[in-house]
Amino acid sequence: MTRPAKPIHHFIGGRVAAPSSSRTQEVTNPATGAVTGHVALADGADVDAAVAAAQAAFPAWADTPPIRRARVMFKFLELLNLHKDELAHLITAEHGKVFTDAQGEVSRGIDIVEFACGIPQLLKGDFTDQVSTGIDNWTLRQPLGVVAGITPFNFPVMVPMWMFPVAIAAGNCFILKPSPTDPSASLRMAELLKEAGLPDGVFNVVQGDKVAVDALLEHPDVKAVSFVGSTPIANYIYETGARHGKRVQALGGAKNHMVVMPDADIDQAVDALIGAGYGSAGERCMAISVAVLVGDVADKLLPKLIERTKTLKVLDGENLAAEMGPIVTKAAHERITGYIALGEQEGAKLLVDGRGFDATTAGKDNGTDTANGFWMGGTLFDHVTPAMRIYKEEIFGPVLGCVRVHDLKEAVDLINDHEFGNGVSCFTRDGNVAREFSRRIQVGMVGINVPIPVPMAWHGFGGWKRSLFGDMHAYGEEGVRFYTKQKSIMQRWPESIGKGAEFVMPTAK
Repeated sequence: MTRPAKPIHHFIGGRVAAPSSSRTQEVTNPATGAVTGHVALADGADVDAAVAAAQAAFPAWADTPPIRRARVMFKFLELLNLHKDELAHLITAEHGKVFTDAQGEVSRGIDIVEFACGIPQLLKGDFTDQVSTGIDNWTLRQPLGVVAGITPFNFPVMVPMWMFPVAIAAGNCFILKPSPTDPSASLRMAELLKEAGLPDGVFNVVQGDKVAVDALLEHPDVKAVSFVGSTPIANYIYETGARHGKRVQALGGAKNHMVVMPDADIDQAVDALIGAGYGSAGERCMAISVAVLVGDVADKLLPKLIERTKTLKVLDGENLAAEMGPIVTKAAHERITGYIALGEQEGAKLLVDGRGFDATTAGKDNGTDTANGFWMGGTLFDHVTPAMRIYKEEIFGPVLGCVRVHDLKEAVDLINDHEFGNGVSCFTRDGNVAREFSRRIQVGMVGINVPIPVPMAWHGFGGWKRSLFGDMHAYGEEGVRFYTKQKSIMQRWPESIGKGAEFVMPTAK
């Protein structure tokens, strides 16, 4: 039996809140194409209500000792570990990624919560005794106030957790605007935070589209905005938020390259390309979408890569044997198939065409009717050139293009010339090649024999060039700095103050 589509509302002031707007958007199961929910799309009144709830909660939460805020995070961490499979199932049902990948997403989000539990240590300031006679100087890090996160469809749990655990632990109140494509996980996280003891209003969820985004960007009580998504929207978020006096970090798009040197282990390189290129159907900002094949390595690597691409296990995400699930929406499916047709027109050699995938086979092992889902197989191009749009533009799908170059210098120049600089990888056995590549490449996150070099929770995530707008990376110590402001305090007592007014610039005495 088909379940009726559920209404998906906001979470404001510690409770599920019905929307003031009548606008909604369908939520679908990508594996079947069935409509499973109708998510509310906020208007300005909904955003105002969320900001008001956060603003009311802020003074008491900011004054809460950091160790007590950390204890709430510890309890939230405990609940996340108890419910991580539940969250993973929500991700698979609305995004489509395979269940094991969804579990990995939740685990990487939990890493950030663990990091945020150390907030008392992370908020420590500096102190200098006797900077001048009778004067001491120290610094504090204090919360900003009400802050917001605008997050994408491809990681509905992990990317919000890049933001709100650090922001909340630091004493801020948070408004999450998740993607309307897969919104259910946001409400479950809100419920778990409340169960962990987070005061009402400290964490709020406003479902919606551009109307909600613009309302957050323009609201005078929202002090900072974090964003992850495409580069055009990241640019818009950054410029609009800055124009309204907000602190902004906006992580944009990517075109991630993986260089395979002639001395690389070919089987390892193929494994890496298959997993990083087609995992999560290529719908990752750190997915490898370009293989840069150096020297004669293409002749050794491509036959194995073709075979592996053709035999990808494209199945319903709830099937534990699945390696790749469906595309997230029908519109995304149409966009990706359009890029494949464009690659053919541009003259790239199509080695494997994912457009011919038989959707009915995806659910055969577990009895799911996948005929109307948004399915395709992996696609592989060879002889891609930098002039082609399939090279220059972010496809965000299971499409891997191979570019052939003569040597390491040509590979580095190729990558450095691209407008994006999010992630990059190099497979080699040569330590000098690895060192030179790491130093010369103009990309924010680099992997040596690591295909998806997403930094761990305490290091921070962020690219270069048009992959990042703003000065600070997500999470890690830079995340703490982003969600706090530094205050410097100088102090002396009357007994050490000399008589008479001083009219010159103070100096150390």
